[in-house]
Formats: sequence, structure tokens, C-alpha cells
Amino acid sequence: MRISNRIVTFLCLAALPIGAQSVDPKALLNPPTNAWLTYHGDYTGQRHSKLTQITPENVSRLKQVWSSKVSQGLKASPIVSNGVIYITAPDILWAIDAKTGKERWHHEHTKNNAFHIGHRGAAIYKDTVYLTTPDCHLIALSTKNGEIKWDVLIADSSKGYWSTNAPLVVRNHVIVGVAGDFDNLPGTLKSFDADTGKAQWTFYSTPPPGQSEPKSGGATGGQMWNTGTYDPELNLMYVGTGNPTPVLNGPARPGDNPWTCSIVALNPDTGKLAWGFQVSPHDTHDWDASEVPVLVDGNFNGQPRKMVLQASRNGYFFVLDRTNGKSLLTKPFAAVNWAKGIDELGRPIPDPAKEPSRDGVLIAPDEGGATNFWPPTFDPKSGLLIVNAKDGYGIYFFKPEHGAYGWAGADYGLAGKGFLRAIDYKTGKIAWERPYAKGSSSAGVLSTESGLAITGDSGGNLLALRSSDGTVLWHENIGRMGGAPVTYELEGMQHLLVSAGNTLYDYALQ
Repeated sequence: MRISNRIVTFLCLAALPIGAQSVDPKALLNPPTNAWLTYHGDYTGQRHSKLTQITPENVSRLKQVWSSKVSQGLKASPIVSNGVIYITAPDILWAIDAKTGKERWHHEHTKNNAFHIGHRGAAIYKDTVYLTTPDCHLIALSTKNGEIKWDVLIADSSKGYWSTNAPLVVRNHVIVGVAGDFDNLPGTLKSFDADTGKAQWTFYSTPPPGQSEPKSGGATGGQMWNTGTYDPELNLMYVGTGNPTPVLNGPARPGDNPWTCSIVALNPDTGKLAWGFQVSPHDTHDWDASEVPVLVDGNFNGQPRKMVLQASRNGYFFVLDRTNGKSLLTKPFAAVNWAKGIDELGRPIPDPAKEPSRDGVLIAPDEGGATNFWPPTFDPKSGLLIVNAKDGYGIYFFKPEHGAYGWAGADYGLAGKGFLRAIDYKTGKIAWERPYAKGSSSAGVLSTESGLAITGDSGGNLLALRSSDGTVLWHENIGRMGGAPVTYELEGMQHLLVSAGNTLYDYALQ
């Protein structure tokens, strides 16, 4: 690892004592401002910070404190605890000193032939940090020195599973999912004991091996590869599920194919399903609903509600009552042409004319989706969900002779334009949007109590905008961001932490 020479030496940035590496599990319920303890920052998934030192008025004074290169490209959201940053790539976790950007230790998993598509991040509990690996291991490491405490198998990667997600820790449960678009792989989410690694429960979104369920129509899939959210009052966790398989071969799996392309609510102690809502019934376009289920408490149509919000890959924005999964609102937030209406349950109704065909069909969104794995933010003051989105069109083909999976040639990215969009959760209307000059962005978004939204654009610029109206207040070109920015406080100073390419950057006011 190399440290840039752009170190602002006059900032007082002393890290906490090296020995103080334990996290009180109760802190996960109300994280302190000097930390970023989970993938989303807290259990709500709002990715909103209470810190106010960096403001719209002074954000132009942001300067790099340090930059730190690692050996792989970064798509992860870092976590920060006790002056230490934990950042991941496939098979690797680095512990980096937040004061200097220097590596304290790293752990590299054994090389393997599993699918190395990227990685979302780590999780922390007490004095342990957790890493998932492409070959579907969950590894518990000492926060002090990276020594392995235990190593368990989540799923069999030789069958086509892989793992990329940051675990969700709820009390003594470390909850992890897997990915896999191959046929006959049921959607799998597992919980392990945080101290021992002992398996606690498994939830299948589609029927497990050896079992059949008439409602599924023979579909498999529905993988849960992104980090969920959690409501302690209801004791329910919320997770998005992926596409059904065979992927484009709809006739092979008739019906709605629950619980693929869905938001599901589970009891974290048992893994039992409380309710499910399907955002794309009988998906034939590879639109995972794995986007973050954001938890919001507020008024809706004059009544106080506990809600879950999702800007989904299929181009629709959903607001659900998270106590029971009932629909409150369904509105498009990007270009869509695949549905012919909304049913009585609040679900889009697939248009048969937009099914993939031998001659090809023009579809919006394209296969990449109106958004994807990168997390949005929710600004409680304005009531806006701010998300990197795309108006995209692609041509979908399906030719049975190409095999059971249904994959065939397609112009998935035929046309498209990217935007940062702010969605009013009460109406689903776009309150403001910031178009990008070219392409679309795969960066996550952060908001702060001082009125800032921070993300990266398609041109490699780190952006700070006013969250109420989208005005760009500051930018710096660092390269294309693949992860999500976080903010934390160190020795009384607010820091902004972002990644681009294989470099981690730390900013503070000068």
C-alpha cells in the first residue's frame, strides 16, 4: 500500500488507542457519530449522517487528508470503528488507520476459482470483523490483528453460488446471502452465531433442493446478495431478492414465481417469513429487487406510518407499510415500458408484448436496470430518497435453442442517460434531478443533517450537492466511484471517506 504525499499535517487527527477495538453490540442500534459501524451506517438503510460540521457553506474547503492504494478495485462501502477503517475487495479485507491511511493489517483469503465480481463490505461485532468471500465462506477475524477466529461455509460455490455482500449483524446473528444466476439454485439467506460461527437458520426464497412448491411454477433463484435492513421495534429484517431462473425463459416457470424479485420481511431470530411483496411478478428481464429496502417513519396521507421504500431496478419506486407489506405507493422513477398498469396489490402488471422474443423487443429499463446495487440515501428533512438512476433501453432476445437458461444475444445498453434523482416519498414525484454529461453512475449516495448529498458522477467526479434542490456545490475528479461514501468524526473533525478505482480517499475541511 502506498500513501500519497497529500497529507494535511496540521490537522489534529489522533486515532483512538489501538487496543480499543471492541464494539458494544448496543451501539449498532444507535451508532455514535465517530463511527460508521454497518454497511448502511445504521439499521435503517437511510445512509444519512447526523454530522453537521461540513455544510453547504463550507464544503468548498474540503481537502484530501490522505489517499491509500490497495491491490484491487473497490466497490465496497467502508466501515469505521475506533479509529480503524475496514474496507474489502473479493477475498481481501484491509484494516487501515483512519489518522494516517496506513495499513494496520490485512487478511487475504485462499485463492479460488469462484466468481470474482466485486464486494460490498464487511461487518463488525464486539472485537470481530466479518468477511464473505467469492467461494462462499464467512470468515470471522480479530479486529486487533486479523487473526482468523472461525471460518464457515455459506454455500457450495462449485454449484454456481458466490458471495459478495456485507453481512448484517442483528444481536448475535450474522446474516449473509449469496448470489448465483444458474438454474436449480434456490435463493438462500443464512444466519450464523456471531461468536462461534454455528449455523442458526436458513431462509429460502424459492423451494430448496428436493422440495417443490406449486406457487413457484418451477422457478429457482431469488438470491439475496445485498445487505438488508432491520427494525428493532418490530424485530423484522427486510431484504430484497433477485431474479428467477431460468433467467429469460419465462415459459419454463409459469406464474408469478414468488419470492423472486421481491421485498421480504423476516424474523432475524428464526428466519421465518412475516410477509413478502413482489415488485416484478414473473420477471423475464433480469431485474433483481436486491436494491436497499430503506426504512422510514413518517406521515403518509395524513397518517403516521412505519414504511419501507425501494427504488427498484425495474424502474418503479415502492412505498410499503413495513408492518404488513401492504402497498402505499407505486410510481415509476425512470423510463419504463414493460408494464401495462398497476394491480390492486400495487404491483406492476407485466405486458406480454414486452416478453423477450426471437426477433428482439425494445425494453426500458435495460438489463442493467433503472438503478442497481449502489445504495441511495434518504434525507429526513426534505423527505427525499436520492438515488443514482438511468433512463435506459435495451433489446431482449429469447431463443429456446440457446438452452434452458434462456440467455441469448442482446443489445442491453442500446441507449441510456444517467441522473441523480430525488424522489418525494409521499408522492413518488421527482423533486429534482441532476443529469450526467455521459453515461450513468454506479456510486452510492450519502446525505448529512447539514443539507448535503454526496456521490460520484459518470465522469469520475466526487460531487457535493445541496440535498434540497440538487445544486452542485463542490466537485473533485478522483476517478469513477464504485462504492458508497461514508462520513465519521475523528478527534472533533468530520471526515468524508470515498473510494475510486483501487484508491481510498479521506477528506476534511481545511
